Amino acid sequence: MQAAGDMFRQHDVAAVYLVHGTFMGSDALGILAELGRIFPSASRAVRRMIKSMVDKAAGDVANYTAQYARCFEEAINEPRKTYIPVRLFHWSSENNHIGRADGAVRLIDELASLELAPGRRILLWGHSHAGNVFALMTNLLGENRRLSEDFFEAAEVYYRWPMLGAVDIPVWDRMRDLLSRERSPLEATPLDVVTFGTPIRYGWDSGGYARLLHFVNHRPVAGLPEYQAAFPPNMEDVMTAADGDYVQQLGIAGTNIMPSAFSWRAWMADQRLNGLLQGDLRRRPDLDRFKAGTIVPDEGTTLLVDYGPAEGSIAKHLAGHAVYTHRQWMLFHAEEIARRFYGEN
Repeated sequence: MQAAGDMFRQHDVAAVYLVHGTFMGSDALGILAELGRIFPSASRAVRRMIKSMVDKAAGDVANYTAQYARCFEEAINEPRKTYIPVRLFHWSSENNHIGRADGAVRLIDELASLELAPGRRILLWGHSHAGNVFALMTNLLGENRRLSEDFFEAAEVYYRWPMLGAVDIPVWDRMRDLLSRERSPLEATPLDVVTFGTPIRYGWDSGGYARLLHFVNHRPVAGLPEYQAAFPPNMEDVMTAADGDYVQQLGIAGTNIMPSAFSWRAWMADQRLNGLLQGDLRRRPDLDRFKAGTIVPDEGTTLLVDYGPAEGSIAKHLAGHAVYTHRQWMLFHAEEIARRFYGEN
């Protein structure tokens, strides 16, 4: 880990961010977002309490904890060397467009607030749909300013009251203004992005990241190309994660959970974002998309990794989706990322 930390330092990594996936945040149903419009401080307090409860219940099962981040940070740093902080970034963890969009907006705000010297890098690790938060972020940071404006216009009902025009989620309005400018707020900050078990949902904009790497838990199936998942999986295989990560395979576009009925503005924004982000989805039946078994994104390098037999019950391995955040694989991931991103040819 110290050797990986040295590689990070040599290539000006200023910070590492660990980002959890769906259902591991503090507002998986999107209800606290409504509370936050009226009572922001109360919403933040409740979020902290819920996230603490989630961490205690889940531990490192498909989740990045404060203990994991502290272990990572202590392992890559040494006395008298430039310190690299390892931080956690929390988002609502909703399984829908508006939840991931809100995460992307808030992540840009977080990274821009660091005000790093030009050329200093940020290394982002994202489990599950955190990778799709990253994908949306790269599109907002890319050179297509029209796409960014379309994004904020589609979601406007979420953060600005219709007809009244009052903004009640200020970070969205602030980022809309910042991203409308000629220069991206992170133009001089290279973002090195790593995803773990991220289902394929959105495209990536290469103008919004420096390097891109994907880890997918996968075992080839006889009679299929190495990079293709079998469909339909049988229940016994899912219960033992026989072929790898079934959540990554099945959590593709079309498997959203709609925002709560109490959050009508979030519901409307989600519908509009769906038209923008997945407008052509209906042209291909759901069954055909699942049968394709596509687990490799169009951009970046994908490593198909056999992590070995799953341990424990499905509650422990989550159909092969939980392995990436287990502490026993931290060294492997850190070394592989250091080699792929910062190693010599």
